[in-house]
Amino acid sequence: MASHSLSPIFGVAHSLTGKAWHWRRGNMALDGDPGDLGHDVVTQLLLARGVATDDLDRHRNPTLREFLPDPSEFRDMDAAAERIAQAVLGNETITVYGDYDVDGATSSALLIRLLRMLGHDARYYIPDRLLEGYGPSGEALVRIAEDGSSLIVTVDCGAMAHEALEMAHEAGVDVIVVDHHKCAAELPKTVALVNPNRLDESETGAAHGHLAAVGVAFLLAIAVVRTLRARDFFADRAEPNLLELLDLVALGTVADVAALHGLNRAFVAQGLKIMARREGTGMAALIDASRLKRAPACSDLGFALGPRINAGGRVGESTLGVRLLTTTDPDEAGEIAAQLSALNEERRAIEAAVQEAAEGQLAGQHNRAVHVLAGRGWHPGVIGIVAGRIKEKTGKPSLVIALDDESGQGKGSGRSISGVDLGAAIIAAREKGLLVAGGGHAMAAGLTVEAERLDEFADWLDAHLAKQVARATAEQVMQLDLSLAPGGLTPDLVASLDAAGPYGVGWPGPRVAVGPVRLVRADIVGADHVRLIASGNDGKSFKAIAFRIAETDLGQALLHGARGRRLWLAGRVKIDDWGDVPKAELHLEDAAWAD
Repeated sequence: MASHSLSPIFGVAHSLTGKAWHWRRGNMALDGDPGDLGHDVVTQLLLARGVATDDLDRHRNPTLREFLPDPSEFRDMDAAAERIAQAVLGNETITVYGDYDVDGATSSALLIRLLRMLGHDARYYIPDRLLEGYGPSGEALVRIAEDGSSLIVTVDCGAMAHEALEMAHEAGVDVIVVDHHKCAAELPKTVALVNPNRLDESETGAAHGHLAAVGVAFLLAIAVVRTLRARDFFADRAEPNLLELLDLVALGTVADVAALHGLNRAFVAQGLKIMARREGTGMAALIDASRLKRAPACSDLGFALGPRINAGGRVGESTLGVRLLTTTDPDEAGEIAAQLSALNEERRAIEAAVQEAAEGQLAGQHNRAVHVLAGRGWHPGVIGIVAGRIKEKTGKPSLVIALDDESGQGKGSGRSISGVDLGAAIIAAREKGLLVAGGGHAMAAGLTVEAERLDEFADWLDAHLAKQVARATAEQVMQLDLSLAPGGLTPDLVASLDAAGPYGVGWPGPRVAVGPVRLVRADIVGADHVRLIASGNDGKSFKAIAFRIAETDLGQALLHGARGRRLWLAGRVKIDDWGDVPKAELHLEDAAWAD
């Protein structure tokens, strides 16, 4: 792990957001133009993210060759591959049963496209979020069996679906579960359950517990092809090029906020290369609908492409994402992508209304370690997004619950902070009888609760996680990678820092401090973003923007309290390519007085 400096850098023990500033590892202070930093900065960034000195070369250019484990190391992987191979050889009817989010859509599309590469046309089933809720329903599984499927493969769901899978077992249909959510000690009845987060997982498998479901599905694809190869299936046909599926793996991994270290980093790095080729019909249409004029970057997967796929499951038709990512018809792809973009705009409006209502409840919960916010009429399709917004605003784990008077239950979604395992807590609450259903992973979870037990659950969760939250928030730290004067904020610097990417959860993007500066301009743009122009002692100026902070203490200080004062500004450097000449700008996350 990276070590902090012994004392705050620049003497910032309490920034405008209440954080102490520390080096992530080492001191990378640059007085001016960084020039050709090359591998010097990349080496520092890799070391600061926990890479051992003797392992630097492997991480400079993360490839599957260097990071891919043997799929057979995972529990039930060989059994799952053998059963799918048997179904392909016997021309059985296979249905892929996926979750309605991006990870579920990409996982489903990956297996469907794999089977098509093998000459087998699989069916798919994506449940309706509002009518069926999360996870496999027993009724749906039985209905799929009655419609002729002898094998069902659930992806991104099923690890905790004991009752539903028991119904499928009794109906005589084989089910394979491909998941990554936390498991209980007792596993449901399946032909195979492939999940690196099984409690009985092998050491190698457990080391890959950070994989999204689409990553697990890709490993299964490798195992299936290998099994069929051993059966001489490819004696008279070409083997599928599985690398073509990595664009799906990259999208699902980033959109599901999976930790981008190890194999996931290789998945995303290589998947972005596949995406740039625009060979996938649906993916190309999705990129165009997102109005990207260049090859997608890692951040685009989470903020542009992913939300559009999610919009289908949240406020539209749950199958749209899978249809888009599996079609080979450019016209159909364009129509679906446009539909998803329209639904995404609708989702934004719904989300804003629910967020406003949820934030209205925060004042009464300032002493809570965990925020549990609930309301009638809230759209269940946006509660996860709103929970994430609340978590970002408060720095505490947050759950947002949509109450339904007709059923007397609430559907909830939660987002956590680093160091607080929300998924484990939700499973524990379910096992204590406080929840009808629930599960997830450390950073995100879902649940169903009886409305009459909501307060009891909220009190229990607050007490259960209070110590974890206290430890996680005891020392609020902003970790910085380097500091520089405004003249050093250049496109060359951005390129040097990007060389150690892709960045995301578990592999944080470089954070820089720029200063000391004085603000030349500060105003509000959009709904509540703050735009700045800052100038330094070197006579150079630059643009900065801070998103969704206008009403916060930081935003108010920048807008009204910084006139005539010198500051340090901290955040991530990006390329502003709106003008004729690309320039570097700062996406501001924090600031501190310099005098």
